Amino acid sequence: MKGTELYLNKNDVHKLLSAASGDGALLYLYLLSGNDPAGAAAALRLSPTRLQCAQATLRQLGLWEEKKTVIPLGERPVYSETDVVRAMDHDGEFQALYGEIQRVMGRALNTEELKILLGFIRYLGLPAEVISLLVRHCQERARRKGSLRAPSLRTIEKEAYHWAERGIDTMEEAIAYVQSQSIRYTRLGRLMELLQIRGRSLTAAEEKYAQQWLDWGFDEEAISMAYERTCLNTGGLSWAYMNKILLRWQEAGCLTAEQIKAGDKKPVPKGASGQLGEAELAAIQQMLREG
Repeated sequence: MKGTELYLNKNDVHKLLSAASGDGALLYLYLLSGNDPAGAAAALRLSPTRLQCAQATLRQLGLWEEKKTVIPLGERPVYSETDVVRAMDHDGEFQALYGEIQRVMGRALNTEELKILLGFIRYLGLPAEVISLLVRHCQERARRKGSLRAPSLRTIEKEAYHWAERGIDTMEEAIAYVQSQSIRYTRLGRLMELLQIRGRSLTAAEEKYAQQWLDWGFDEEAISMAYERTCLNTGGLSWAYMNKILLRWQEAGCLTAEQIKAGDKKPVPKGASGQLGEAELAAIQQMLREG
């Protein structure tokens, strides 16, 4: 920051736009201006819940300097049937949780699944409301990928450990993460339509390319232009070739179709390859006059 001017990092701006969080953007600008984080709620007129969600959004985007202490996970504990029975009889939180999860999944959970659920609470330390949102998120993710089967508790367990390792252990953190993932899936879906990919999901390598292009901040028309040029030059979709086109545009600062078209129409300097300069034209005219 210099004087009253703010200098925004282009990549940070793209991250904020992709998150579609007005409160997150306000908090980012507030902090970037050198203001005290403790006064953010009053200055921005945010309730405690909205402020926590904004902070969680910035943490998910890597724009919040405050680091949460994440407890490293060690060897997973093994729970017995006796542990499950005791929890079902005496642990009110677990009683409410497994009833809610059975309702969400539409079926009764077996003993092995109840052991997994018990680990979410006792080992990962996830609150019941966060676990409920986790299960719903995994179901929605499976639906988006075209799966006709609901995710198993084993699949959900992998995502639970991913959340724990990222420090997602509050409802605010969970909501911010789920929202960011929803926006991500929507943008990837539109990109797949532009690339005429239907009836299948992206491979891990393809998704990495696609996510990078979105993170660079290209608009849909720019990506469509790169796709057309790729097909004309290679006869089809070549991810590596298309990535080279977009990388060149990104390095030139051209992220929209208008910027790309303007860059393509830059005048060629006099004397450049294929063009005659004034000296050359004058020499030709002189030669013609002299016969």
